Amino acid sequence: MSDDVGAVMTEEKDSSMMTMEDYLRDDQDAFGAPKHGDIVDGVVVRVDADEVLVDIGAKAEGIISGRELGFKGDPDQELSPGETIKVYVLQPENEEGNVVLSLRRARAETTWLVAAEKQENGEVIEAEVREQNKGGLIVNVLGLRGFLPSSQVGRNQSATAEQLVGQRILVKILEVNRKRNRLIVSQKAAEDEDRAKKRENLFSRVKVGDVVGGSVSGLTTYGAFVDIGGADGLIHISELSWDRVSRVTDVLTVGQEIDVKVIKLDADQTRISLSLRQLEEDPWERLVRTVPVGEIVSGQVTKTKKYGAFLQIMSGIEGLLHISELSWDHVEKTEDVLKVGEEIQVKVIGIDTARRRVSLSLKQLAGQPPGYRGGGTYVFDD
Repeated sequence: MSDDVGAVMTEEKDSSMMTMEDYLRDDQDAFGAPKHGDIVDGVVVRVDADEVLVDIGAKAEGIISGRELGFKGDPDQELSPGETIKVYVLQPENEEGNVVLSLRRARAETTWLVAAEKQENGEVIEAEVREQNKGGLIVNVLGLRGFLPSSQVGRNQSATAEQLVGQRILVKILEVNRKRNRLIVSQKAAEDEDRAKKRENLFSRVKVGDVVGGSVSGLTTYGAFVDIGGADGLIHISELSWDRVSRVTDVLTVGQEIDVKVIKLDADQTRISLSLRQLEEDPWERLVRTVPVGEIVSGQVTKTKKYGAFLQIMSGIEGLLHISELSWDHVEKTEDVLKVGEEIQVKVIGIDTARRRVSLSLKQLAGQPPGYRGGGTYVFDD
């Protein structure tokens, strides 16, 4: 007997031994019997007042309760014969042999899958803030109830948590746990994503020497940070003004809108150096152009030292009045002659542009006294 004939006889024998229950089970398997929790495609067969019949390819048609359809006139709930929909299997078979289906659950479960996909892709999406609780904010994300912890509220968020209720904000999904109905989102992460893109765009379009607008985002003892649209740049305290600045807060306040000049860009370190003072003419250029050596100028004493006094003779320019140039007489201490804040006239006796130094003299406003030998001593004729 050949192998083929033996196989046929075996098949016939197996078939003859199968019961009606076996046939029904095979028939059910062929249709892919639905199980509780499955989400399947179906075609609307008939829409009645109290139920909707849906063909999902099973032995019997599936049924959606009319209660699932909500109010008439709602375009999201109305169904039409021939329409293809996704449904959730609530019960594989009821007493009448029909599959009990849910349209709402299918939409909800599909939305959870979409949420998981958006978390995996790191997408920034919109959320509506519904209410506030002790730990943060309840938000509506893709139609799901989500939670925004207080620690994940945006860094640049000026409004309080309570004021955010009713607003639409951008968030990223941090956690999706369908079994626990847990959906955690972050506004901070969305902001970081947005700033990263803006920062990348900023470095591609801004170059050294450009003048850009920005908002002061923070103040420190060593300078001010300015948001110039995607990244914060630093104005060092030395670049705030041509005048000497003791405190950054004397020049700028947080939130102030200013124009700044880009003086250094480091894309690798994402560092941007800015200047406020370089928007104005360098006072040393103005000094050289307008004040020749020998000129008599007015100045205010800014500080006194053991070796002399510093005077501000124009905005951004300080000159040194050495103790030896205070008087033709010997001066023991600078403070014996000058006080901080005092305004006097002095003579410019030297300008060193390379070292940015100006030498001043008070005593040379008057001619050298007759008989002066130097060192504060005089020789008088008999």
